[in-house]
Amino acid sequence: MENKHCRFCGKELKHTLADLGLSPISNEYIGEENIDFGQYFYPLHVMVCEECFLAQVMEYKAPEQIFTNYKYFSSFSKSWLAHCKKYVDMIVGRLQLDERSQVYEIACNDGYLLQYFQPYHIPVCGVEPAENVARKAQEKGIDVKVDFWSADTAKQICERHGKADLIIGNNVLAHVPDINSFVEGIRIALKESGTVTMEFPHLLQLIRLNQFDTIYQEHFSYFSLMTACKVFEKHGMKIYDVEELTTHGGSLRIYATPLTNADYAVSSDVERIIEEEKEYGFENMETYQAFAGRVAKIKRDSCKLLIKLKEEGKKIAAFGAAAKGNTFLNYCGIGKEYIDFVADSSTEKQGLYLPGTRLPIVSPEKIREERPDYIVFLAWNLKEEFSQLLEYTREWGCKFITFIPETEVF
Repeated sequence: MENKHCRFCGKELKHTLADLGLSPISNEYIGEENIDFGQYFYPLHVMVCEECFLAQVMEYKAPEQIFTNYKYFSSFSKSWLAHCKKYVDMIVGRLQLDERSQVYEIACNDGYLLQYFQPYHIPVCGVEPAENVARKAQEKGIDVKVDFWSADTAKQICERHGKADLIIGNNVLAHVPDINSFVEGIRIALKESGTVTMEFPHLLQLIRLNQFDTIYQEHFSYFSLMTACKVFEKHGMKIYDVEELTTHGGSLRIYATPLTNADYAVSSDVERIIEEEKEYGFENMETYQAFAGRVAKIKRDSCKLLIKLKEEGKKIAAFGAAAKGNTFLNYCGIGKEYIDFVADSSTEKQGLYLPGTRLPIVSPEKIREERPDYIVFLAWNLKEEFSQLLEYTREWGCKFITFIPETEVF
């Protein structure tokens, strides 16, 4: 984004939310064969538009290079699968979907969500740019088009399947460099009576809870509800309802439909959350600019604690080789001198190394063998799930650490 103009409204960008220095692509894990080779680092600088208040990463790598061989598989998180099944059961009833309906999911990953429509015999089609991930969904009997979602892709899918009663996009809106083409594609593919639901991390929670580690090159944009409404309205749709979720540290699930659909009035929850954002100061640039100081403090506090523990001779491991963990480790300069290894349940990641820090990713069994004194949860949003999974480590007095929203040892 060399010209530093807003990717939504085109306004020149002048205000910084966070400058995290140089960072590798957060999902660019390193294989053993490449461990001695270099790796590209990119500026990780987020700015805010004073016109539409969209927060956005300034420099980015082409999405074709990021997402075509992806290492994130949604199905490895049990809590996320439970969240998705609950959503499907809810939305089928709420929209009265049946075997005559059509459902599309944008960025369907490994079929983690669409699989739950199968017992209802509802026709589904997923769009997924990473061929290696799409294959996993296809193995589950799910129809998947390997491509990036755009206005052109939407037209192609409509020619095959017709327009959709429901379009789903979970944690994909932030991954889109061309927001206007992406949302226009939704408008094209949605029936006049249809609904699109999208889940994305709420910018209010990111700022309020110091979640700077959710910033990385794969996340091109960070949304408030206020800005999301502007984006959808520009493309002939209205956000008529919204839910606040606990996923990913605090997310929103929006419900949108064409402006011409009189069946859905805008709910009071939409107005309430927008008012909350305004009261917090989301129309004031000073609110965004104050974030950087809190981020720097977390870096200092994290390093102080880890230095203290290592000087006491403690053994420290990490759990969850998540993209957010890579942002955190690279920004804070935390590597092998502090953490011995990172355990992760994903067999796709085991045997690889974290980008930048080159920390080895191992099976969770390594924790039983090494018996660390402390385990850092890099995917802090899965704190409850990880705590239950690793409860057995309490046998030898192991303690857990999270650094966001602030340092906690428990």
